[in-house]
Amino acid sequence: MKSVELHSIADEVLSVMHQQVWCAVGTVDPHNRPHVRLLHPIWEQVDDVLIGWIATNRHSPKATHLAHSAYASLCYDRDIMRPITLDCQAAWRDDVDSKTRLWEWFKATPAPLGYDPGLIWKAPDHADFGVLRLEPYRIVVGQLGGEWRMWKAGTPYANINSA
Repeated sequence: MKSVELHSIADEVLSVMHQQVWCAVGTVDPHNRPHVRLLHPIWEQVDDVLIGWIATNRHSPKATHLAHSAYASLCYDRDIMRPITLDCQAAWRDDVDSKTRLWEWFKATPAPLGYDPGLIWKAPDHADFGVLRLEPYRIVVGQLGGEWRMWKAGTPYANINSA
């Protein structure tokens, strides 16, 4: 596996994320058993960091899992010959500003990447509306039968509490 800088794969990774939209997300429950579900993150590049955001139910089983272990593994695999996996630290953003920003961003983004969160939740400040922030510490861009590329954060989680 070839070690790469983030800037060399960021555009490719974001393109796949924005086209596939849904990805498999794995977490670990309090009994250390893995669980995978399909979720709909939206991603942005902030300086030299990719940041993922998920609008989700704040009081769901995944919240219990993340309280046990604040890590998630994501897989974008529409092209099974070129899977992209991201291992991330996850953190809830419960402040109204973050929740409102994500709400408006999802609402303003064209489908299929965007959607109206009001179809699921009552308002950005509703207790059930959760905002989950993902910061990758490792990204692998696969190429079955070819060269795999991996980026690893130099200082994992340096930015988890920013943005």
